[in-house]
Amino acid sequence: MSKPTVAIHKFSSCDGCQLAFINMGEPLLVLSELVDILHFAEAGPVDENALVDIAIIEGSVSTSKDIERLKRIRNNSQYLLTMGACATSGGLQALRNMADTKQWITDIYANPSVIDSLDKSTPIKDHVKVDLEIWGCPVSTRQVLTAVRALLFGVMPKDENEKICMECKRMQRVCVMVTKKEPCMGPVTRTGCGALCPSVGRDCYGCYGPAENPNTQAMANRLTGLGLLKDEVARRFLFINSGAEAFHVQGIRTRDTT
Repeated sequence: MSKPTVAIHKFSSCDGCQLAFINMGEPLLVLSELVDILHFAEAGPVDENALVDIAIIEGSVSTSKDIERLKRIRNNSQYLLTMGACATSGGLQALRNMADTKQWITDIYANPSVIDSLDKSTPIKDHVKVDLEIWGCPVSTRQVLTAVRALLFGVMPKDENEKICMECKRMQRVCVMVTKKEPCMGPVTRTGCGALCPSVGRDCYGCYGPAENPNTQAMANRLTGLGLLKDEVARRFLFINSGAEAFHVQGIRTRDTT
């Protein structure tokens, strides 16, 4: 029997999530024995139009050519996974969704007409069906490997959406919000990173996006109680995952409250 086929595609992004693939080390060698990677420009093979079982996308839709290319990838794959904040919520690029993009371009570039940039940066799911979203900035190697292996066994991967606080408790980490009064976003941010920042004594800043049932208003109130100004609280939500609905709505609400 032929091996399952995989393609890793890049849209507007920093390549950090693709590096999570490359940084697998020995597990990547094992994975390469289980699947044929037909397209992965970051690592070597290039065949963007290949028909594959699993297509994995990093990056947001940010240019006029992206949508047509994205639909082609969807048609050429059985399963489509998005990995990282850019692909799942628009990423840092989505910060421009709250500004006048055309004015920015005019202010920065001597010849704005050569810049191909949409007014908004949008996640992949806004344009095509997505079978699984892997959140994070960047995603962890464990997340990607677990998802691919599950699909190889014919099982849909679990959506890890519980809160960072749960992971901290399992790892017996001391709560930095309680003990150090750090403005930690852990109570509303989904797990996946291994509680990396709290594990080294600093606050979570929400790079994995909203967790299940995030009480963002209570979070905003607590951050205010810790001494943050409303603009500072808003920026906690309107950052890496500003395009995620729960964070976006709360950030705008906090920012515009007088």
